[in-house]
Order: sequence, then structure tokens, then C-alpha cells
Amino acid sequence: MIELMRQPWPWYVAGAVIGLTVPALLLLGNKHLGISSSLRHVCAACIPGNISFFKYDWKKEIWNLFFVGGVLIGGIIAAQALSNPDQIVISEKTVTDLQALNVTVDGELMPASIFSFENLLTIQGFLFFVVGGFLVGFGTRYAGGCTSGHTIMGLSNLQWPSLVATCCFMVGGMVMIHFIFPWLMSL
Repeated sequence: MIELMRQPWPWYVAGAVIGLTVPALLLLGNKHLGISSSLRHVCAACIPGNISFFKYDWKKEIWNLFFVGGVLIGGIIAAQALSNPDQIVISEKTVTDLQALNVTVDGELMPASIFSFENLLTIQGFLFFVVGGFLVGFGTRYAGGCTSGHTIMGLSNLQWPSLVATCCFMVGGMVMIHFIFPWLMSL
């Protein structure tokens, strides 16, 4: 059983498991899947002040904080006990394209030539981590939710704004990887 858990699951199995989370949450407690709102709940609980955005009964949404905690703990357990010892397989075309952008492909999920503490203190690192992080946070708030909330929960509920948001996420990702990422890597 452990060996089965260590292997990558086919998209149709993993997708079905993720997809079944939506009706389970709705049937078990009329809850909506999403992670981005948890930061608002933490801020509402921890930040004293008269900021109207944080003035609501966050305790009604405490289940969301337990959900995020479970995701974090589950990720740690999976990384420690269920990680696949095999090197990550990346297509040759992807390796060639990344090497053309001076990204060292070392079989890791996050290449050290981009994701390292040394890179954090460069202009490129500042743009990737600080500006990119701000844009993700701003976009999440502006779109009224994150990619998982809109794409998994919103589309399954046939919400028009979630379809628009998901299309924008996809277009934004394509623009980033084909135009902005090569420019950033040339800095």
C-alpha cells in the first residue's frame, strides 16, 4: 500500500479524488473549498484594530483554519514518509527550453538556480519572490478567490465569475511562461 501511495497517480485518479472533495464538503457542512480566505481569518483573529475588512465573526469559519492546518501537516507527512525516491522526470523539450534560459535542471521540483537563498537577494529574486508574491496576493483578493477555489469549487458550482477567473488564470500563466519568464531570466 505504501508503494502505491509513493507513486505518482494518474491525472484521472487524482482529479477524481480532488473533484469528490467538492460534493463532500457541500454535503457534510455546506462548506466551500478554498485556501486564500484563511489568511483573512488569521488576520481577523490576530490583528486588533478597526479595519472593516477584518471585522466579522471569523470563528464561524474556523473549520477553514483546521483545513489549512491539515493540508500543511499532510504535506509534511507526505514529504517525509511518502516521497518518491525516484528522480523527477522532465521531458527533453522542457529541459532544453529551461537550459536555454540558464535554468539548471537538476531533477528537483524547484530548480536551485531560481529558488535559492542566494537568488533571493538579487533583483531577479526580488521580482520573483516579493513582486510575484504581492501580485499573487493582490490577484487573489481582486478575483475574489484563489485558483483552487475558483477552478475546483466555482466551476463545479457552475459560477460564471469562476469561469472568467479560471480563463484569466490560464491566459496569465501562458503570458508569464512564454513572455515574462524568459525576460526575467535574462536579467
